[in-house]
Amino acid sequence: MSTTINVPPGLRNVVVTETTLGDVRGDEGFYHYRQYSAIDLAKSKTLEDVWFLMFEARLPTAEERDRFVAELAPLRVLPDEVRAVLPAIATAGPSFNPLAGLRTALSLLAAVRSLAPLWDADPVRRKADAMLVCAVTPTILAALYRLREGQEPLEPRADLTAAANWLYMVTGAEPSAVQAAAIEHYLVATVDHGFNASTFTARVIASTGADVVAAIAGAIGAFSGPLHGGAPDRALASLDEIGTPDRIDAWVRAKVSAGDRIMGFGHAVYRTEDPRSLMLRDIARGLGGDLVDFATTVEQRIVDVLAELKPGRNLYANVEFYAGVVMELCGLPRPMFTPTFTVSRVIGWSANILEQSTDPKIIRPIATYVGPQPPVPVV
Repeated sequence: MSTTINVPPGLRNVVVTETTLGDVRGDEGFYHYRQYSAIDLAKSKTLEDVWFLMFEARLPTAEERDRFVAELAPLRVLPDEVRAVLPAIATAGPSFNPLAGLRTALSLLAAVRSLAPLWDADPVRRKADAMLVCAVTPTILAALYRLREGQEPLEPRADLTAAANWLYMVTGAEPSAVQAAAIEHYLVATVDHGFNASTFTARVIASTGADVVAAIAGAIGAFSGPLHGGAPDRALASLDEIGTPDRIDAWVRAKVSAGDRIMGFGHAVYRTEDPRSLMLRDIARGLGGDLVDFATTVEQRIVDVLAELKPGRNLYANVEFYAGVVMELCGLPRPMFTPTFTVSRVIGWSANILEQSTDPKIIRPIATYVGPQPPVPVV
């Protein structure tokens, strides 16, 4: 007879596997990719550097980076079969849902490119499939947005970095060096973040031996929820709702009294300030302007009021709060805030999928049944 083990709701603090990809130390306010501080990488390396690190377990040499960038360039271009259906995907439904559109387009891509189940593919094929998905994701998302806006999609440019390409393909304008650097810092800082809900979802699907896109599509579905990746635009909307500094305290108290969550504050792991938020706050201050001044005022007052109303909870701004501010200042439209997060996180998901694919054991937990006691006669 097998032994069952009851675990906390949400699997909180339950160790489910081992990983070499990174970790989050919530009590310290620190997280890392492999052996490097993620924030140090964000401040000093390109997204391509960190992409290479996550896939190859080491940072590239200058020559390896050049080859890697050259390898990525053709992978960013959409196959004709996928390009042909994007207008229908982009304009479906009364509202724009870019992550749903991405799931749809990637599923077609898997069919067009005959992506192999992880179970059947060798490591070289698995990595090639993951590279393709990561490279083409920003192209799909940018094309969907522009088509929804009645504009023609733009082709990715081989002369631009991943971050600059993203801004260019969405906005139609080549970004300034300051804008590209700000978004690149953000992208690097959000590549991976422990065994969060979407990463765990990707690994569960990968453990079944399904193809890379199946696992990525599942991760995107988990990520789209407002309690996970779908919060940067909502956090910025809170600033709009507050409006002026004199309204901050009353707004926070009303939210807490109603039992509503304040988007952009609190985190499931961190018990101190989110290091990603600290970095993005510095970036926002470097960009400057009235929005930044207001955001920093709102942040401090919300932290102070929450400390009063919820003593001992240690609720600070998380990555979403200043992410929205930085993306707004860099010219990204609000519907593309969460997709920007996705552009980086797909790399982390893929690295986790590749790691999970080396483990032959399927992830198969059980549930405790609490319904009516069976068997009840069928009449």
